[in-house]
Amino acid sequence: MNNMLELVHISKNYHEASSVTQAIQDISLEVRDGELLSIVGPSGCGKSTLLSIISGLAPPSSGEIRILKQPATVGYMLQQDHLFGWRTIFQNACLGLEIQKKLTEENLSFVHQLLRQYGLAEFENRYPSCLSGGMRQRAALIRTLAVKPNILLLDEPFSALDYQTRLYVADEITSIIRLEKKTAVFVTHDISEAVAASDRVAVLTRRPAKLQAIHQIEFSPGFKPREAPEFREYFNLIWKELDIHA
Repeated sequence: MNNMLELVHISKNYHEASSVTQAIQDISLEVRDGELLSIVGPSGCGKSTLLSIISGLAPPSSGEIRILKQPATVGYMLQQDHLFGWRTIFQNACLGLEIQKKLTEENLSFVHQLLRQYGLAEFENRYPSCLSGGMRQRAALIRTLAVKPNILLLDEPFSALDYQTRLYVADEITSIIRLEKKTAVFVTHDISEAVAASDRVAVLTRRPAKLQAIHQIEFSPGFKPREAPEFREYFNLIWKELDIHA
């Protein structure tokens, strides 16, 4: 499988008046075309900073980000859905296209198609207050997919949901990403979420974040991820790695 994205010796320092804080130290990592890679690590270790660097919102102090499939388009899904309450679901889903001045007939038709395919067509002329938390996250993902990104970045997008809803929505969003054949980098503090969703899981140390391990996730055929016999083994292994470096 070819690489879509490469992080080459990425470091990030924050400079203050009298000190320098190193957030990320010499991380090299590849993301393969079409895979879902999760990143886990202790709270505050720099996971979200790493996504900001990948997206281009923050420059690295040293190192290089290589996006190997051009044109390079990156979609970013944050912890909150950030749907505008005064815009309909369809209007919210078109926001990225509107900002990019790409409200063509073809692209608008694509948004209608996504809303139909993922169960929001009957709500497209209604407002976000009418949707459950899970449906709002689905709408936020459709807004991200509407601009047809090569790479999806997801920064703990389910953290605001209650546990039962979170399980359902995480599985649902993962299924959509796979159906759309997107390359995705998913930051989460939930080990079980990472194991259930991912092709591989990258484990970071505490700050300054370094790459501790990468695990290829493979489950026995015929099992849902959380019911597979390997699920607990992966969970316990990653838990011990995080505990050692907590």
